Amino acid sequence: MHILVTGAAGVLGRAVAGYFEGLGHRVTALDMVAPAGRVTGHVVDLSDPRATGDIVAAAVGTHGKIDALVHLVGAFNWIPVADSTLEDWRSLFEVNVLTTVNMIHAATPHMLDGAAIVCVGAASAQPARSGMAAYGAAKSGVARLVEALSEELQPRRIRVNAVAPAIIDTPRNRADMPGADPANWTSPLAVAEAIAFLASSAARGVTGAVLPVTNAA
Repeated sequence: MHILVTGAAGVLGRAVAGYFEGLGHRVTALDMVAPAGRVTGHVVDLSDPRATGDIVAAAVGTHGKIDALVHLVGAFNWIPVADSTLEDWRSLFEVNVLTTVNMIHAATPHMLDGAAIVCVGAASAQPARSGMAAYGAAKSGVARLVEALSEELQPRRIRVNAVAPAIIDTPRNRADMPGADPANWTSPLAVAEAIAFLASSAARGVTGAVLPVTNAA
């Protein structure tokens, strides 16, 4: 299978790309900085439609049509509504929602019928707690996109789902929350395994779902 992974330079992205590579799949990794590992990596601004389209076309020329798109690009900002600006809201929407739309526009013409799309939402988006309004709204936008797109792509049997992780155990999260117990967080590998399930034929009956991945693992 040819798996296209975005956000592949991050902790979760590296875990996902490496997991698929370990299963023997052909992996194309995209990010704003060079993805690490042995996968085929490309540096691209995923907010740029032309650049994204060119990179996807080149990847298809190398590895063949796309069996699964795993879109992990996103951004987080904890900020109370009273302290937020319109730019805070706009920025979160652009990174979380618009890059998803852009990747879908670029990738779907090159996807095989029966392929899969997996996006990343957030367990904290519903319900959104204090300081999470802007981020929760952006991730809720991803969830609504998944729901609508699952129906729109049904004639091609392309399944569209998302994972909704809780706090992922990453070095950045440990540094930002030194008082928290990471034993209660979810490992990047556990999230990668859930994504691989949704991209596989084992989940052929699942589409339009936002799967919570919140167990400590």
